[in-house]
Amino acid sequence: MTTLEYRHLLVARDGDTVRITMNRPERRNALSGEHLAELLVAFRAAGETGATGIVLGAGGPVFSAGHDFADVSARDLLGVRELLTLCTELMSTIESVPQVVIARVQGLATAAGCQLVASCDLAVAAESANFALPGGKGGWFCHTPAVPVARAVGRKRLMELALTGDPIDARIAEQWGLINRAVPDAELDTAVDELLARATRGSRASKALGKRTLYAQLDRPEADAYTIALEVMAGAAQLPGAREGMAAFLEKRPPVWRD
Repeated sequence: MTTLEYRHLLVARDGDTVRITMNRPERRNALSGEHLAELLVAFRAAGETGATGIVLGAGGPVFSAGHDFADVSARDLLGVRELLTLCTELMSTIESVPQVVIARVQGLATAAGCQLVASCDLAVAAESANFALPGGKGGWFCHTPAVPVARAVGRKRLMELALTGDPIDARIAEQWGLINRAVPDAELDTAVDELLARATRGSRASKALGKRTLYAQLDRPEADAYTIALEVMAGAAQLPGAREGMAAFLEKRPPVWRD
């Protein structure tokens, strides 16, 4: 395992997995501009490696309390816009890196912290975890955090989260589709690694192209989605991973992934 140094993060390469751990527990892993910038650098760096998976976790009792109000309140309009643009760029990067990204959630994931969870490809949470878009009962509505949450849970459930501001527990988050699994706290790491192992098997190149295409066609009209998926899938049939997968099936042998 190799480790890189950050002020607000712990980033380590463990075999085929890069583990990015938010490490600002004294501030409940609140997302200041500096913290967001480090996350962006870490995800971009991980995306350029040969790793197959990225785990986003957090130290301390809270996954993330969302934007750091001490930072936000000190900014003028242009400064807050820059902060939210940085946050949006991070969320887009999480979706665009070729690796499978899985959120490992303990404690509370609120506002932009909930946005982080929704932006990851997969998410596993401890049963003690809670999720919220609290702006609905405060003074600053969760406009940008609601974007990926809406695409995970649907309109009516988003409205309940955003308008009431009330938290939901991990079991409800699982039922609503915000996370993939809610597991006993003691089983969190095992469940994260098990799901990541299943999600990263196969051809790396094929998986990266598949992830990119899934995000490209989501939320588009069905005809447009088929147009995108058809052309990508046709071209992907000629890639080494696809050719090897088909050959292995036809020859009744285990595949050998070289990409």
